[in-house]
Amino acid sequence: MDMLIKLYDLPSTDTVAPTSGALCRKPIAPEHDLVSHWVAREFSAGWGSEARVSLNNRPVSLFIALRAGSLAGFCCYDATARGFVGPIGVAAAERGNGLGAALLRACLQDMRSVGYAYAVAGAVGAPEFFRRVAGATEIEGSTPGVYRDMLKD
Repeated sequence: MDMLIKLYDLPSTDTVAPTSGALCRKPIAPEHDLVSHWVAREFSAGWGSEARVSLNNRPVSLFIALRAGSLAGFCCYDATARGFVGPIGVAAAERGNGLGAALLRACLQDMRSVGYAYAVAGAVGAPEFFRRVAGATEIEGSTPGVYRDMLKD
């Protein structure tokens, strides 16, 4: 299922900061290969491909979370389709501490700042997370949506 997010109804920017000392930012060019390889290794080759697309967008449309200089998570937008947010992934050891919410909010606020009014979260695996963090609502009849007939390995 896909979900719709109203970017004009987002919480204020003071809620974006991740918890317990993590840093949330966009990667710079020398980090791009490290990020895309990490995403592919930790999550999937498909997500690694989407990360590469987002890293090649101008402006870059991917945020990373760092803890003690190591990657802890990522979120991107405008990868599979314009106006789509995701994928989003947080390292297993980092889940449950607000990094995923901080990354999603950073992407959504970035989307709003470049002129989007809405975002679509495609093929959502955790709908309650998107409802809670971004006020997302289900888009009826959206399965399989843009991912129809996608190649699989």
